[in-house]
This record gives sequence, C-alpha cells and structure tokens, in this order.
Amino acid sequence: MKYQILNRYDSRVQFELECESLKEAVVRAVKDGANLREANLYGANLYGADLGEADLRGADLRVANLRWANLYGANLRGADLHGADLHAANLHWANLREANLYGANLYGADLRGANLYGADLRGANLYGADLRGADLYGANLGGADLGGKIGKLKSGGYFTCGPQGSRGDMLIAFNSDNGMFVKVGCFTGSLDEFRSAVIKTHGEESKHSKLYLGIANLIEYKFSEEEA
Repeated sequence: MKYQILNRYDSRVQFELECESLKEAVVRAVKDGANLREANLYGANLYGADLGEADLRGADLRVANLRWANLYGANLRGADLHGADLHAANLHWANLREANLYGANLYGADLRGANLYGADLRGANLYGADLRGADLYGANLGGADLGGKIGKLKSGGYFTCGPQGSRGDMLIAFNSDNGMFVKVGCFTGSLDEFRSAVIKTHGEESKHSKLYLGIANLIEYKFSEEEA
C-alpha cells in the first residue's frame, strides 16, 4: 500500500512510500532526510518509532501515539502535540520551543536538556519526567501534573535557576496544590526538606549552603501570597 505524508496546510505530498504502515513511511522519511516540516501526522501511530534528529517543525502531531518513540535531538519547534501520548519518549535535547503540549502525556519522558522555551504544557502529565537541564523559560505549566508528592502546579508555579552548587545542577522550584518543592540533581522534596538536606550536606557556613539557603528564601517569597 502507498502511504503519503501530506502538508497540514496545503495537502501537498511531502513524502510517499509503498510500505505496510504510516509509521514505516515516517521512519523512512526521517532516515532519508525528507522535508517533514508542517507535516500532517494527526493521530498517527508512531509507537516506538526511531525519529532521532527528525525535523518536524510545525508538524501536526495532535493525539499522536509517540509512546517509547526516540525523538532524541528532534526539532519540534512550534509543533502541535496537543493531547499526544509521549509516555516514556526520548526527548533528550529535543527542540520543543513554543510547541503545543497542552494535555500531553509525558509520563516518564526523558526531557533532559530539552528546549521548552515558551511551550504550552498546561494540564500535561509530567509524572516521572526527567527535566534536568530543560529550558522552561516562558513555558506555561499551569495545571501540569508532576505526580507524587508535588502533584498539580498552580498557575505560574515554577521557576528555574542555575547552574548551581558543586555539581553545577539546574534547580527547579515548583508551587503546587501540595506546597512548595525543589528539584535539583537527584533531590526532590519540599522546601523545608531542601533546607535540611542543604545543611546536612554542606553545613551552615559554606558558600554552597548560603547560596542554596538564599535561593530557598527567594522561592518562599516568590510563591508567597503577598500582593505585589
């Protein structure tokens, strides 16, 4: 059977292949370096597909099945992934700048180093997602669910700073319905747990300790309910 990948806006054929499935056609298109910008892949079943370093800028991937897909280094800038299933997908170093991930399932996804600048992550499932080094500047995480003790974020309920500490880790602070939390390196815990861990690890007088404790105070003030 011949499968065609069409442009989402003008329906022109961007790639076609005699094969057994659309997934096979997409994988082959990526391997051949075909132009898949603004491709219409609405609802496509791409479970486990190897799409490493694919150029899918502006593509329509709404409600697509991308579970366990390899999107390492893929360019998804401006792509529409509204409601897409990205459970355990590899998005390490992927460019998701200004992508629409509203309501997407990113459970257990590898988002290390991903560019999520300005991305819409409202209502997304981020439980177990690895966000180390991810750029979340300007991203909208309102109502995103990080699961576990963090739970659902409030509107504007996060910020990042770093690299910090002896290992140069990025610190991410969250404000959720369950309180204020910090994620840095392998540590994830409440603001009070973070303070205790800092003192236990670095003492009270070291430079690292003073820096981290100062950041903790900043987090507490930023997320306080005191009016500006």
